[in-house]
Parts: sequence; structure tokens; C-alpha cells
Amino acid sequence: MPLAATWLMMSVEGPFLAAIIARMIEPKFNLAAYGVAFSFALMIEAPVIMIMSASTALVKNRQSFIKLRNFIYALNTVVTLFMLAFIIPGIFHFFAISIIELPQHVADLTYKAMIILLPWPGAIGYRRFYQGILIRNNLTRRVAYGTVIRLSSMSITAFGLYFFSNLDGVMVGASALSLGVSCEAVASRIMAWGIVKKLKNDTVLNLKDEILTYKGIYSFYYPLALTSIISLTVQPLVTFFIGQSPFPIESLAVLPVITSFVFIFRSLGLSFQEVGIALLGKYEGSYQALKNFAAFLGIITVVALGLIAFTPLSDFWFNTVSGLSLELTQFAKLPLIIMILMPGFSVLINFQRSVLVESRYTKPITWATITEVIGILLVLFISIKYFNAVGAVAATLAFMIGRFGAITYLMPSFRKMSYKKMR
Repeated sequence: MPLAATWLMMSVEGPFLAAIIARMIEPKFNLAAYGVAFSFALMIEAPVIMIMSASTALVKNRQSFIKLRNFIYALNTVVTLFMLAFIIPGIFHFFAISIIELPQHVADLTYKAMIILLPWPGAIGYRRFYQGILIRNNLTRRVAYGTVIRLSSMSITAFGLYFFSNLDGVMVGASALSLGVSCEAVASRIMAWGIVKKLKNDTVLNLKDEILTYKGIYSFYYPLALTSIISLTVQPLVTFFIGQSPFPIESLAVLPVITSFVFIFRSLGLSFQEVGIALLGKYEGSYQALKNFAAFLGIITVVALGLIAFTPLSDFWFNTVSGLSLELTQFAKLPLIIMILMPGFSVLINFQRSVLVESRYTKPITWATITEVIGILLVLFISIKYFNAVGAVAATLAFMIGRFGAITYLMPSFRKMSYKKMR
């Protein structure tokens, strides 16, 4: 429950910030720029996203803590330098204008947000490392407390800048994100203080514990990192295809609102990966219990999203809560309906991944992600080039088909490792 609450609280920040931006000047352009900037930031952050899974699985003693900490800090430095290089004006405008073909005004707004998001990837990697340690030591409530700190600082920043500044909406959103995640990173380190001190003082190596090496960390982690890199690199490519479709600005404006809303329901499934890693094999019958819970969770989240997508509640969410115009509200309805099954897919694929990560069999996860990305790009290319589909519709359809392809690819490896867990 604390991990689910953590992801659920994080899922609120997207709709919240989108609602703030939608109520400021030039909402269409600022929402579009916010979506593009966020996708760029996620792409650069990709190598550090799986750090929490690695920390949960690998940090067992002083030796493994120090080795993984050094590895993570080096990785954080690399992604931060990459973010710094990306916001060099010539490099940024090459990607934003020459490659993705953003309108100049949207590109300028996006650039401002990218500068503000400079601390984002490093802060994410830092806090996920210490959150993994908390999860491994059954201190999941502290992870949730950290998220409360993140949302509180983010909300105070967003409201403060909304009422007392003349900044563009996309800058308000980016400032709130950066400050929120930085505060959460500091809080996570403070809350892990006792565990870290205990790990550092534990100089006696248990003969049953494996010696963790940098080569071992690399072999374990690179398929996970590659999975995130491949998965999140697709975001700018999706933006590129949307730019070639009918109604590109409208699609770019509503897509972050739709995906952030669906993320509320997906978040419960995303939290399940660390749950599986921490609990598989720890108790008798843990696999079957986790499997049954995953099935229940998947059904509940799909039904809940469906009740909103097919009823007037969708108008209430998009127009009243998110602040979209009536035109953009109607524009967002069909893409939302297309994504109804996504929460169930999220539960299933994260359960599959947890079984494979806990079994130290991570390579199939990378290939499943490659399958997903290829599926997304193929669907986008065909639907936009040959069927002239609206960008938001093509993108959500591509997300669904790509994720189904990834789940299908993982199924043989998942069944093989699941059989071992049941024996």
C-alpha cells in the first residue's frame, strides 16, 4: 500500500501541473511545450530509472552498498552532463526544430523548460537509489513520506509562481517539477540515514553473500538501463510523428493530459515491480499470492478507467479539472477510450519484470522493450502516413499495440521463471 500510494501520488503531479498551465496564458502552446520538454527530460533520465529495482535487489551489505553507490553516482554524473550538453542552443534547436519540426514559439518555450529541468535526472537517480534501500528493509512508508514532501514542495512552488509571477506556464510546471524531485531526493537520503549507517558499520561479510563487482553490476543493470533508454527514447519520436499528422498542436496539447490521467491508473501497476522483487521467494506461496493480487489489481484498474472514459465523467475531468477548452475536451475523448486496457497491461508487464529481475534474468526485458518500440513506431508510421490519422489517436493506439507486443514477447521467459518459483 505505501508503494502504491507513492506512485498514485506521483501520478497526480502531471494532471495537476497540466491544469495549472491550462489556466495560464497561451495554454495550447504551453501545454504542447510542457509535453515535449517532459518527454525530452524522461529520455535523458532513462538510464537511471531502474536504479530503484537494482538497489532493492542488490544492496545487502556494506560491500554491495558502496559498490552500487559508486556506480550510481557515476551514472548520475553522466546523465547530468548529457542534459547539460542537450541544452546547448545549437544542439537543442537541431532536435526540436530541424528534426521534430516544432513551431518556433513552441520550441522556444520548450527550451526554457529544459534549462529549468537540468537538476531533474540526477535528483531522480539519487532518490531512487535510497528508496530501493528503504524498500529492501521494509520501510516502504518512508518512500511514501518522501513523495508527500515532493508533492507538497511542488504544489507550493506551482501555486506561488501561478499567483505571484509572470512566468510562462511551461516554466511554472518545470520549476515545480525540479524543486519537488530535488526535495524528495534530500528527504530520501535523510530517511535512509539509519539503514545506511548500519550498512557502513557492518564490516563482517557473510560467507553466503556474493561479492558484488562493478562487472556484476554492469551485467545486471545494463539490460534494465537499456530497457528504459529504448522505451523513453520513443517519446521524442512520437512527437516527431505527431508533428506530421493532422491537428499537430492540438494533439501535442492533449496528449500529456491524457497520458498523465491514464498514469493515475497505471501507477498501481508500476508499484508492483518492486513489490514482486522484494517479496518473491521471501515467504512460502509468495508467487501465487502475488499472481492472484496482480490479476485482481489489473481488473479493478481497467474497470475504473473504463467507467470514466465511457461516461460524462471524462468531460468533467478534461474540461472542469484539467481546464481544457471544450474543443480540446472533445479531441481527448477517443484517445482516452483507446487506452482503457493500459492499466491492466501495466500490472501484467511489471509482474513479469519482477519475476525476471528477482531471478537475475534481465536480458528478455530489453528485447521486449525493443519489440514494444518497434510496434509503436510501425503503428505511428502506418496510421499517419497511409490513413492520415490524427496524431493523438495514432499515438495512443501505437502505445497499446506496442505494449501488447512486449507482454507477448516476455511470456515464454516469464512462464519459465514462474515454474521455478512454484517448485
